[in-house]
Amino acid sequence: MGPHVPGTPTVVLLSTSDTDLLSARASGAAFRLANPSRTPVDDLPALLAGADVVVVRILGGSRTWPDGLAEMRASGLPVVALGGEQAPDAEMMERSTVPAGVAAQAHTYLAQGGPANLAQLHAFLSDTLLLTGHGFDPPIELPAWGVLERDARPVDGPVVAVLYYRAQQLAGNTTYVEALCSALEDAGARPLPVYCASLRQAEPALLRTLAAADAMVVTVLAAGGTKPASASAGGDDEEWDVAELAALDVPILQGLCLTSSRDSWAENDDGLSPLDVATQVAVPEFDGRLITVPFSFKEFDADGLTVYVPDPERAARVAGIAVRHARLRHIPNADKRIVLMLSAYPTKHARIGNAVGLDTPASAVALLQTMAAAGYDVGELPGVAAGDGDA
Repeated sequence: MGPHVPGTPTVVLLSTSDTDLLSARASGAAFRLANPSRTPVDDLPALLAGADVVVVRILGGSRTWPDGLAEMRASGLPVVALGGEQAPDAEMMERSTVPAGVAAQAHTYLAQGGPANLAQLHAFLSDTLLLTGHGFDPPIELPAWGVLERDARPVDGPVVAVLYYRAQQLAGNTTYVEALCSALEDAGARPLPVYCASLRQAEPALLRTLAAADAMVVTVLAAGGTKPASASAGGDDEEWDVAELAALDVPILQGLCLTSSRDSWAENDDGLSPLDVATQVAVPEFDGRLITVPFSFKEFDADGLTVYVPDPERAARVAGIAVRHARLRHIPNADKRIVLMLSAYPTKHARIGNAVGLDTPASAVALLQTMAAAGYDVGELPGVAAGDGDA
């Protein structure tokens, strides 16, 4: 137990999850906030000066920030050390200077997330460690998924679902979702914004909700079993199960929410960073998603916290692509106009398609035969019936 602290104690919260920090700020409690990945160890003495308790939550464990943890333990303050995953990190908790039960309860508040739980975390730590006696409520288990409440405009058009992270919902970081929904309405669609922690074990009610959509724009990290080391902590950034989405049999588009600022994106000749290329283009393509364009960017606000800031013109571009796919779903295959385009980079006509070692014309015939069986009007083409690529 620590000494009695009059008034409102100051709790320093260092978390690699910006959603933790945004929720703590929205809670109205006396938090002092910082992200370890952007906080030099030399800045810690000033950050901890005058504080009463310090909580550190790190994705990747104690080896990710050993010097920072050592500096906090040397400060003499009560230290609550936690991992950034949904499950508790025993190794991180061992770095705490408070009882294990206190650290475990603090982890539950943060794992559930949201401003209400962060406010009660502050009260819990104050009463338990500093004997303030203000009272606190236990952690609230918040829904794993839900629909964003917003003032929808009356639109008579296809339904386009917008999927985004529950962590962003809890932190109130949803301006980018609102911007995309508004752009969808402008394009003639009815947006269905849905937040979700994971589809690995999706609840039947969630899948029934998504089944109402004619197309989906997904703004989360891809499936494929990967989790980049720089993904935010918070426990909500779990791998998504592509099979659950594929079973809905609707076009799924990847809406790119970049981890860089808009200026960085605009000034970079490569456009996307290697991390964004991997997580938002390459792996989603393996999942069968249709890649669109960046429409949201990470920017620092006045408090030094990162928030998602949408670009209205780029959001309109994503919305336009999504609405066209949603309408295309209701057109009979026989009425669809499809282009089969083969590359013709300057080369010999015999090498059209540039598939070295493969028979591109035979593959084209097989594709046309499959399309014809699916009801597409491919017309009368020489050799198609016999499967003759040379013809």
